[in-house]
Parts: sequence; structure tokens; C-alpha cells
Amino acid sequence: MKPRHIPLVSLVPDTPPNLVDLGFMDARIKLIDIAAFLDRLDRHGQSGDYRVEALKAAIAEVTKEGSGRAARILNLLSDQSEEPIEAATIQGAFGAPNPNS
Repeated sequence: MKPRHIPLVSLVPDTPPNLVDLGFMDARIKLIDIAAFLDRLDRHGQSGDYRVEALKAAIAEVTKEGSGRAARILNLLSDQSEEPIEAATIQGAFGAPNPNS
């Protein structure tokens, strides 16, 4: 039996996808996960870490109107220094700029 040829035109939807339907549950899960993480930090007295403060600043960006949230959050959580360090003492990153270094 010869495979049926499906024209490309039939694969293009007539209407744009409903992005809320496609992404809401995933975003909801992530938000609850972040809230649970912050609750655990509070319970154990570890919410003052610079990375947690950076995370909270990034969360404030999420609620701002307009586009560009992802870029602003990436910049908040990225090391903006331009000078290379003399030597690395660890292998890895911390996920937020350390104001004390």
C-alpha cells in the first residue's frame, strides 16, 4: 500500500492556538513549586540568601505589564561583570549575581 500524501496546507491551523490552553497548567505548576520553595526557606530561616533576594526581585518582574519579562529576569539573574576572574575556585554557577563578591 502506498503511503498517503498529506498536503502541507492541511497542517496549518485555520486559527492561532490558544496559548492559555496550551501553557496554563505548566505555568501554574511552576508557580506553586516556587511558592513551596520559598515556604521551605522561610520555615528553615534561609530566606535572606542573596540568591533568594534575586529570585524575589525576578518574581516582581513577572507581574509587570508588557513584553520583555524573560529578558529582564535573565538579566537580573545573570552576572553582569565584564572582567574575567583570575581563577575559578569551583566548577559551576550560582544562578544569581553575588553582591558580596
